[in-house]
Amino acid sequence: MAEGVLLVTGGAGFIGSHVVDELVAGGATVRILDHLHPAAHAAPPDYLDPAAEWIRGDVRDPDVVHRALDGVTAVSHQAAMVGLGVDFEDVADYVGHNDLGTAVLLRALARRGFAGRLVLASSMVVYGEGRYRCAEHGVVAPPPRTREALDARSFEPVCPACGRPLAPESVPEAAPVDPRNVYAATKLHQEHLCTAWARETPGAVVTSLRYHNVYGPRMPRDTPYAGVASIFRSALEAGRAPRVFEDGGQRRDFVHVRDVAHANVLALTGGRPYGGALNVATGAPRTVGDMAAALARAMDGSAPEVTGEWRAGDVRHVFASTDRAEAELGFRAAIDFEAGMAEFARAPLR
Repeated sequence: MAEGVLLVTGGAGFIGSHVVDELVAGGATVRILDHLHPAAHAAPPDYLDPAAEWIRGDVRDPDVVHRALDGVTAVSHQAAMVGLGVDFEDVADYVGHNDLGTAVLLRALARRGFAGRLVLASSMVVYGEGRYRCAEHGVVAPPPRTREALDARSFEPVCPACGRPLAPESVPEAAPVDPRNVYAATKLHQEHLCTAWARETPGAVVTSLRYHNVYGPRMPRDTPYAGVASIFRSALEAGRAPRVFEDGGQRRDFVHVRDVAHANVLALTGGRPYGGALNVATGAPRTVGDMAAALARAMDGSAPEVTGEWRAGDVRHVFASTDRAEAELGFRAAIDFEAGMAEFARAPLR
C-alpha cells in the first residue's frame, strides 16, 4: 500500500466510503473530506471507519482543501453531485459541486507542487449514447432521439445515414464523448480539468475511472439523485412495483460498489500508474428490465411495471468494453449479477 496519507474526497458517500474501507483494510493512512451534502445524507453515517481521519468540509472551500491535503501522497476524488437530478434548475449546483469543486482541488494541488496520483470518479454518461453499428454504414453515431419518436414508443436509435435499425456494441474508452445532460457535461469537464492539470505538472498522473451503473450497500434511498437500482428497491420496500421507463430494454452494465472500490484502489496504489480514462464495469450488460426483475425476485415483490415513460436526458444503450482496465490495472469485476442483486435487496441504504 502507498506511503503517506491517501485523501478520499466524498469519502463518506456511497462509493467513497467503500474506497476508504478497502484502503484502511490494506493498511493505508486515510483521510476523508466530506461535507455531507443534504441530498445524500440526513445525518453523519454510522458506517465510517474510525481508523480514517474525517474532515467535515466542502471541497469548494480553499482553506478546507488546503488543510485536507497536508501530507497527502495520492488523491481519490469522489466528491460530486450525481444522477440526472430534478430538472434544469439543478444546473448551478451540479457545476458548483462538480466543476468548481474540482478546480479548487486542482489549484490547491498545483500550489503544493503535488505530483502524485489523482484518481477521478468519472462516469459512462460522458459517452452519451453508446456505440452502434449499421449493417451498411459500419460504426455510426446516432443523434439524440426525438420527442416525436419517444412519444410514439420508438425507443431504438436508427442509422443517421439510412434510417435502418442499429446493433449496440460495447463502448471502448476511445469512443467519442457526447454528454447529453447537465450531470454528464460536468463529469466530462472534470476529466478535462484534471487532464489539463496533469499536463502542466511533471510527474502527476490522472486516472479517470468511468463508472457504469453502480449499485450496492449504502446507496442513497429514493431521491432524484439516486441510481435506478436504489429507486426500484425503495419502491419494492414500500410495496409498490418498480416503474420501468421506456420498454425496459435499455442495456446497461450494473457493477457492484465493492468492485468499483477495488478498481479505485488499484489505480491509487497499484505498481504502475495509468494516465487516461478507464471503463469500470463487468463486461456483461443487462437490461434495466432484467435488473428490476432480479430485485423483485430477491425481495419477493411485485413484478416490474413497464410504463413507456421517458426522460429527455436518458440514452438507450450504453455498456462497456473492459479490456483496457484489465490490461492496465489488472481489474476484473468479481461479483456476480444475481448474487449482487440478492445482497443489495437486503443491504442497508442511506
